[in-house]
Amino acid sequence: MTALAVVANLTVFALSLAWLLRRRRRGAAFSPTVLLALLLGGVLGAALQAGWGADSAVVARTLDWVGIVGGGYVRLLQMIVMPLVMIMILSSVTRLDDARALGRISGGVLSMLMLTTALSAAIGVGVARLFRLSADGLVRGVREVERGEVLTRRAADMAALDLPALLQSFIPANPFEELTGAHPTSIIAVVVFASLLGIAALALRREDPVLGRQVAEGVEVLHGLVMRLVRMVIRLTPYGVLALMVRVVARSSPADIAGLGRFVIASYVGLALILLMHAAFLALSGQNVRRHARAIWPVLTFAFSSRSSAAAIPLNVETQVDRLGVSPAVANFSAGFGATIGQNGCAGLYPAMLAVMIAPSVGIDPLAPAFVVPLLIVTTLGSFGIAGVGGGATIAALVVLSTMNLPVALAGLLISVEPLIDMGRTAINVSGSITAGTVTSRVLGLTDGSTADPGGAPPPGGTGAGDASAPAVA
Repeated sequence: MTALAVVANLTVFALSLAWLLRRRRRGAAFSPTVLLALLLGGVLGAALQAGWGADSAVVARTLDWVGIVGGGYVRLLQMIVMPLVMIMILSSVTRLDDARALGRISGGVLSMLMLTTALSAAIGVGVARLFRLSADGLVRGVREVERGEVLTRRAADMAALDLPALLQSFIPANPFEELTGAHPTSIIAVVVFASLLGIAALALRREDPVLGRQVAEGVEVLHGLVMRLVRMVIRLTPYGVLALMVRVVARSSPADIAGLGRFVIASYVGLALILLMHAAFLALSGQNVRRHARAIWPVLTFAFSSRSSAAAIPLNVETQVDRLGVSPAVANFSAGFGATIGQNGCAGLYPAMLAVMIAPSVGIDPLAPAFVVPLLIVTTLGSFGIAGVGGGATIAALVVLSTMNLPVALAGLLISVEPLIDMGRTAINVSGSITAGTVTSRVLGLTDGSTADPGGAPPPGGTGAGDASAPAVA
C-alpha cells in the first residue's frame, strides 16, 4: 500500500514538472513560471500532509524522491558558486582601467550592506516591542530544550571567534581550500584572491601590454564558459523551486506554527518593512522600484524556497547584470559579500528581535539607550562572516546574544517555526545584496541604461534566465 501511494504521489509530481516544462517550451516567461512553480509546490506539499500526515512513511518516502530534483538543483547551484565568483570578479577587475575603481566599488557595496543591516536591526527592535514579544511566554518542549542545550555549547565555540580573527580569515592562506567552501568566510576569501589576481593582471598589462592582453583574453574565454554553464543551471529554476516547496510545506507543522504565530507574524512584518527600506534606497538612487521588483522576483523566489543566500549567488549576479544593468564588478561584489556580510534578515532583524525578547527575562529594559545602541553596533559588526546557508541566523544570534551577555539557550525555543521564518529572512538577505549592488552601481555611474526591460524581457540576442524564447533546459 505504501509503495503504491508513493508511486501515485510521484506521478502527480512528475506531471507537474512536465506541465512546467511544456509551458517553458511554448514560450512562457521565466518569472511567471517560477511563481507558478512556487504556488504549485505549496499546493502539492499541503495535499501530501493533509492526505497522509507530516510524519507518515508515505510522505517521507515521497520526499526522498522529490529531493532528487530539489536537492539536485541546489547542489548544481552550489557547484557553480565558487567558479562563478572567482571568474566574474577576476574578469571584472581585469576590465577596469584603474585599480582604484575597485576600492570605490567594494567600499560602496560594503557601506550599503552595513547601513541596511543596522537599519534592519533597528526595525527588529521596533517590531519586537510593537508586538510585545517576550521569551517568558514561550512553551518549553523537549525539542526546544535540546536545541537550547546545543546552542549553549555552540556559544562557547563562537566566543573564541573574535573580530580580529574573523577579519584575518578573509585573507586566504590556501585559495584552493577556500574554493571548496571549507570555511564560513570562504566566499569572501575567494573574492579577495580573485581581486588580487585581477590587480596583478592590471599591473602586468602596464608592464607588458602583449602578455597582459593574452591574460585578459584567457580570462574572457573562461568567463564565457562559466557563464554558459550558469545559464544552463538557472534555466532549471522552476523545477527546483517546485520540488523545494513541496518538501518545505509537507514537513511544516500547523500546530507548531500556531503556537508561535505572533512571532511569525512579527517577523514577516519586520521583513516587509525592510523591503520598504530597500525600496526607499532604490528610489533615492533613481531606480524604478516597480521594474526592479519584477526583475528580482525569480531570485527571491528561489532564495525563499531554498533558504540559501549562497546558492542564490548565480541567480543574483545574472539578474543584476542582465536585467538591472548593474556593472559586473559591482554585481559580483554585492552578491559575494552579501552572502556572508550584512544579511539584513538573518544577521540584522532576527538577532535584534531575539535580544529584545530575551532582555526582560534577565531584568534589562530593552528600550534603554544603554542597551539599544550597543545592540545595533554589535548586530552590524557581528554580521561579518555569517554563512549564507540554512542556520546562518542561528550563528548570528549566538554572536549577538553572547556579546550582549544574554542567555543563548532561549533561542532554542523558536525551533518550531525556524524553517518558516528562515525562508522569508533568506529572501530579504538576497534583496539586500541586490539593493547594495544596484544603488552602488548607480551612485558610481556604472549602470548600463541600455539593458533590457527589467520586467523580464531579454536583451537583444540575450540568453539570460529571463529569455522566454530559450529552451527550458539546456
